[in-house]
Amino acid sequence: MHGLFHRALALAAVLVASQVASQSIAAQEFYKGKQISILVAGTAGGGIDIGARVLARHLGKYIPGNPTVVAQLMPGAGGIRMIDHMNQVAPKDGTVIGTVAPGPIIEPLIGKRKIGYRMTDFTMLAAMDKDVTLCIAWGASKFKSIKDVMDAPMAVAGTGAGSSTDIYPMFLNEVLGTKFRVITGYLGSQETIIAIERGEVDGRCGWGWSSLNSTKPDWVRDKKVTYLLQMALERNPKIDAPLVFDLVKDEASRQMMTLMFGPLALNKPFFGPPGMPADRTAELRKAFAQALADKDLRADALKVFGDEIEPTSGEQAQKLIAEIYATPPAVAERVRGILAK
Repeated sequence: MHGLFHRALALAAVLVASQVASQSIAAQEFYKGKQISILVAGTAGGGIDIGARVLARHLGKYIPGNPTVVAQLMPGAGGIRMIDHMNQVAPKDGTVIGTVAPGPIIEPLIGKRKIGYRMTDFTMLAAMDKDVTLCIAWGASKFKSIKDVMDAPMAVAGTGAGSSTDIYPMFLNEVLGTKFRVITGYLGSQETIIAIERGEVDGRCGWGWSSLNSTKPDWVRDKKVTYLLQMALERNPKIDAPLVFDLVKDEASRQMMTLMFGPLALNKPFFGPPGMPADRTAELRKAFAQALADKDLRADALKVFGDEIEPTSGEQAQKLIAEIYATPPAVAERVRGILAK
């Protein structure tokens, strides 16, 4: 009897191994000679663009068939243009991947516009890092602390409705009593940088620490900007600025902040369109995990972001998105009401 049982187990193992091998061969045949496009919802030189290009240099060697991986810019509507393309147009075969800043992740929950997507429908493949986002002031401006922004209006550059640069300062105005004045319509990070340097605005609110390090390392090195506030679930000890959670006491405000800033745990997320086949999802999640553990990729990331990356797996990212979308409707409605003013 034991002999029969062991033979059955051995046969099952052989069948599983055979199935895995055949799936790998099928994936190799599918991807061989193809190009994978990573659509970047931002402009050239921004943090998510740099992250996508770092990843593109290393991802292909971990995907069966070793396809070419290319980052392509698709800015517009604060990231929503690219997400709509992924949702409605992009093929569902794993040849098109998207990456976006945190704002559009929660736009369907808190935005006043009618949005045709929910991020829970997309196929999360990985997130490159966890991040803290900042409110910063140009060093020559009069704003030296977040209290200064409570006392006088501060002009900050925004990149469009739904983007973190627009929604974060509006949210802080209501919850903390700050007086940010959003000058919106800049196409992306590079345009906001030029505006700050020219004195068109006093700074920017909604700028990831890793993105700031990669796009303007001289600003960090030469202390050209003042850090006013950190927005994240946890404070970064390297940044001399208070954490937003430390400035509020009531539970309702804390719940709203968790909704707003929870997506920062998924910094530089990579995702496929809704309805991607399970086997293709598994192949790509495995490839992303291997690439983000690659010592050469991590060395590249350290060089441009100024810090070690902390990746999140596709499975965990999917779970975090689900948790964000499970926010009590009353909390989301309160945030929506704040941002609609």
